Amino acid sequence: MLAFCTLIWGLTFVVVKDALSASDAFTFLALRFGLGAVACLLWARRSVLERNTLKHGLGLGLVLFAGYAFQTFGLEDTTPSRSAFITGLSVIGVPFIAWRLFNRAPSWASVAGAAIAILGLARLTGFGLGDALTRGDLLTLACALLYAGHIALTEKFAKGGSSVALVAVQLTTVAVLSALCIPLGAPRFSPTPAYWGAVVTTGLLASALAISIQTWAQQRTSAVRAAVIFSLEPVVAVVASVALGLESPGLPELAGGALILFGVLVSEVGAALVRPVAAPALDRP
Repeated sequence: MLAFCTLIWGLTFVVVKDALSASDAFTFLALRFGLGAVACLLWARRSVLERNTLKHGLGLGLVLFAGYAFQTFGLEDTTPSRSAFITGLSVIGVPFIAWRLFNRAPSWASVAGAAIAILGLARLTGFGLGDALTRGDLLTLACALLYAGHIALTEKFAKGGSSVALVAVQLTTVAVLSALCIPLGAPRFSPTPAYWGAVVTTGLLASALAISIQTWAQQRTSAVRAAVIFSLEPVVAVVASVALGLESPGLPELAGGALILFGVLVSEVGAALVRPVAAPALDRP
């Protein structure tokens, strides 16, 4: 189910990029998350009024909004490929944040898988270790830390409650804060049919559905495994872009995608493959 979420987010990458040519980022975020919030509120109904749901949803919503805000402003002073790579560093941050939150050290397979996935992201986006960090890179680095915190906190707060209600509060928080931030930027709004299609697609599928599935799935798996699976998003985005004829992948992109896939495989099954097999018990005579 987490892989399905990643598929949705990766496929909507091109949709969002096109939509931002018709309006400013905060207007798009307010409409996208507002629509997603309405859908989740209609689904969850009275369960959103539970005290823990409101408290935890508001906290997660603040972290999610801050991540989007830092990423949006960071893109003004960095390239999309560098932004994609730095955002992907959240894969490394999650094991340590989860360790702090749950006092549970990640398995070697999860850490190794995250490291391999990061190498794949660097190869996929062409990010060099010797590249100087710009102001936009530093803002995006803050975004990556916030995304890592959101993934880890979702595991902590998603237990024992309605996942849809928790997401409804989150999306409402992001929508309201995005709307309040519109005057702080350069408001721009020239909607087209394609723009409204992007709002509907991202609002209902990428926000309401995918984040609800993420919350439900993280009740059943660790934050570290979730983060490694999410590193597949740029691979999906590249495949979608190639399928639409927007770019042609070269050897670096193919190698990067293969490394990310290998990192996910190591994280998911690495420990099981090297775990010693117990000898069968012998029946006593």
